[in-house]
Amino acid sequence: MRGIDAPSHLWGGPARRNADTLPSMNRLLAVLAMTVAMGASAEEAGGLTWSAPAEWAAQPPRPMRAATYKVPAAKGDPEDAELAVFYFGQGQGGAVDANVKRWVAQFQKPDGKPLEDKDAKTKQEKVNGLPVTTVEVKGTYAGGGPMMGPSAPKPNFKLRGAIVEGPEGAIFYKLTGPEKTVNGAEKGFRKMVESVKPAAKK
Repeated sequence: MRGIDAPSHLWGGPARRNADTLPSMNRLLAVLAMTVAMGASAEEAGGLTWSAPAEWAAQPPRPMRAATYKVPAAKGDPEDAELAVFYFGQGQGGAVDANVKRWVAQFQKPDGKPLEDKDAKTKQEKVNGLPVTTVEVKGTYAGGGPMMGPSAPKPNFKLRGAIVEGPEGAIFYKLTGPEKTVNGAEKGFRKMVESVKPAAKK
């Protein structure tokens, strides 16, 4: 009578073949561990690639987003910040100026009045040959836009955004969260923006 290690077929093949797969599985696990240890995860959308900081946790896929990252809350802040990456396709997503205005309109002053364009800091620059518009705005965050539905106003929030105009359309990087947390993530945000570049041709 055979013992418990006797089955001749497991995972669709002989038991011996299953044992032979262990070295290759170990190599795969080693590669995965090394990838995590390298500290940054590369992403790609719209013909562009970027690398997010290691401490930003990649989140499960969400509709209309190329990627989402959770940015750990700074000490004393009530919640984490979030970096959302949007790509709508070539010729889609609207003009850069219109998107900047939309982001600014998501914030209010302490008295509840809407912010004006002058309340936001914007800058145009070139990163790896790509036109980039960066945005900085803070106040009471009133929501993520018409597609996100109503949300409770969140005081002392900040948005740090970047719109990168790539060959296949613009990619929108939107970091929002408590002001202290977003300020603490500034270095990582800049590194991520500076990492954006055209993807290698396949």
